Amino acid sequence: MTSSSVDELPSAAETLTYQIPSDTTPIDPIPSSNDVEAVGEKRKRDDDDDEKTTNLESSTPSPWFKTSLCSYFRRQGSCSHGDACKYAHGEKELRQKPDNTWDPTSERGKKVKMMSEKSAEEEEEVGDVMFTEEMMDDNDGEEGGVHDLSLSKCLVHLPTKWQSDDIKTFLREQGVEYKFAKKRRGMMVGFLTFENAEQLKNGVEVLEGKNVNNKSLKIANVLPRTFDKNGAKNPAAKLKSAREAVTPLADLSYADQLEQKKASISQMLKKLTRNARKACPNGKSLPEWVLQSREIGGLSCKLEGIIESPLVNGYRNKCEFSTGYSVEGKLTVGFMLGNFSAGVTAVEEAVNCPNISKLACRYASIFQSFLEKSRLPVWNRFKSCGFWRQLTVREGSKPGVVSSDEDADSRIAEVMLMVQVCSTDTDEAEVATEFEQMAKAFAEGARASSPPLPLTVLVVQDHVGISNVAPPDCPLRLLPIPVSDNGTHQDQSTNVLTEARIHDHINNLRFSISPTAFFQVNTCAAEKLYSLAGDWADLGPDTLLFDVCCGTGTIGLTLAHRVGMVIGIEMNASAVSDAERNAKINGISNCKFICSKACAEDVMSSLLTEYLDVSETEEAKPLSGDLEKQISSAEEISNSEDAPPANIQEVQKTEQKDSSETERSTKRQFKNVVAIVDPPRPGLHPDVIKALRTHPRLKTLVYISCNPETLVANAIELCTPSFEKTGQENKGYRRQSKMGTAALARHRAKKMPASEPFKPVKAMAVDLFPHTDHCEMVMLLNR
Repeated sequence: MTSSSVDELPSAAETLTYQIPSDTTPIDPIPSSNDVEAVGEKRKRDDDDDEKTTNLESSTPSPWFKTSLCSYFRRQGSCSHGDACKYAHGEKELRQKPDNTWDPTSERGKKVKMMSEKSAEEEEEVGDVMFTEEMMDDNDGEEGGVHDLSLSKCLVHLPTKWQSDDIKTFLREQGVEYKFAKKRRGMMVGFLTFENAEQLKNGVEVLEGKNVNNKSLKIANVLPRTFDKNGAKNPAAKLKSAREAVTPLADLSYADQLEQKKASISQMLKKLTRNARKACPNGKSLPEWVLQSREIGGLSCKLEGIIESPLVNGYRNKCEFSTGYSVEGKLTVGFMLGNFSAGVTAVEEAVNCPNISKLACRYASIFQSFLEKSRLPVWNRFKSCGFWRQLTVREGSKPGVVSSDEDADSRIAEVMLMVQVCSTDTDEAEVATEFEQMAKAFAEGARASSPPLPLTVLVVQDHVGISNVAPPDCPLRLLPIPVSDNGTHQDQSTNVLTEARIHDHINNLRFSISPTAFFQVNTCAAEKLYSLAGDWADLGPDTLLFDVCCGTGTIGLTLAHRVGMVIGIEMNASAVSDAERNAKINGISNCKFICSKACAEDVMSSLLTEYLDVSETEEAKPLSGDLEKQISSAEEISNSEDAPPANIQEVQKTEQKDSSETERSTKRQFKNVVAIVDPPRPGLHPDVIKALRTHPRLKTLVYISCNPETLVANAIELCTPSFEKTGQENKGYRRQSKMGTAALARHRAKKMPASEPFKPVKAMAVDLFPHTDHCEMVMLLNR
């Protein structure tokens, strides 16, 4: 189909009568099922489609005639049915459907969908925005004082890089008169107050829908404070609890939660099918799994079900409590009620949050009591200043203990507390005194609890960034813990960070956990997750298992007894150190962990060469262009006059071969290659995807995802046919800021080297996060 602008396409009125037969000549009959199978790509029509098509012997064409594009013509440029095809051969033949809609795959259908989505977005009610005292009050020395909320509005979808000066400049350029304007860097919301109702009306008319950096501005109301400055409660104000913010599904029964999550995973599988259709190159048949998706409701593969979490309440072994102020201005250690970028900074205590252990909540309460007496301030998100930022509570469980929800805390044996601070512009002596008092407060609070709380490690993390998300190499400081009321300390002569560890157990293996190491927050459900991955991977003694994004080695170590060799690949050096330590603790010798920030393709290539059968590897992997040039050059040298005699060449080749065989004989060779990937929420890096896709010996891949959206994006690149190298794959392509992960993956798939794609075989949902809308997804891919 030749490209043309949407505006040049024929109108609906023109297409209603275009090529409708005026005589009574019957149309050629629909091809038989055998013919359809031979075509391979012609869409299968269900019973509803048959009712909508024209009666072949009727003189009056069906109203559905030419209302859908012919998928075979679109991909091949021709159709065996010719002009008699009931589907439109291109945009010019396409007619509007009787329900006044267009084929969603057509240019007009896409345009209508885009306009409707834009209209819905513009009409969507933004809702009210809640600010804390710092944002609504005049903290910058400007005139204004108390703000009248009836004359105040919030501007939503502002650039996050803007500050107060930027929004004031923007308002002046738009000719908007105002009394007070405020905007903090990192937020997409700004606060605006007008002098009177007329200014308010004019300002809303000018600003509503104004385009700023390709985003339409929205006007939102400001919620009144829950409490006024005198502490009196405002009955008109709305209050969101930490329970609603952290566990939005807590009020549903667990069975209903599982059904909701299962339905969400089903939608992700359908999304994969839709995007795979779009990603397939023209002129190539659709993958078999895409064609078969109609038989299972559009799913890319069968969804086997959902695995429940053994523990539903108090299952989290890691909790991060923020410091700040509640909506009534009280210093609080708890959870934020929303995103900072959306203008929410209020922090509420973790009351009635069923996913949090009582032990973690108790330590948050102890820390809050200490901060109320501290001389150093808590972190101010608006001004990006302060000292106390965050408390992280990590728990280690006893081996082999699976408690019920009622006594979940009884399984906890070790506890690590990590307090995040920002020591910029502080006095070292004062900070040292505060740390000593904090350690004493934690120790005394733990002993005073009934029963006493375990406290193994106390660490301080010094972080100067705006967000509480600290880099892995952020400085850490190990604090001694007082062991008695008289102030004596444990015998710790050094603050070496390797001592800051606790231990947890999965499948009867003991894992050492450092302060910043990744470890599944629900260990009981993680056991089921890893067992499922091992069962689907078809492991055996001759299997070489790649544990990609291995972290502390939990997956590879739990499955090491089922394979010949485990190779863990990880970019975080401290995580690799933990993995090696964990292998030593558990006496596992068939695991090797590699820390590499280099190209994953090069790393996996060298490992495959090292551990796989050489003859099979060489047969499976074609020669690269550079290698062909080297061989060709070597042949030219051997034929030249300067080349060594043939007998000397044979001796050199024999010596090299013997040396290679001697070196290889010391290492065990494997015939089966399997990869299990468990990436972070952003998904796999494009280089890793390329490495997995282009190695022909890798036939089985198990993808574990905590973010099904990125699994869909990565699967598009792994499971769609390769494009021919014409040099035009991404011609004219320029990434847009609003491009989603799936759309971006479709464009990256066009640059994938020629290789056999994987296909989705089956998927399973695993509930690692009860009471929340998050869910793990496991998918088996093979080829």
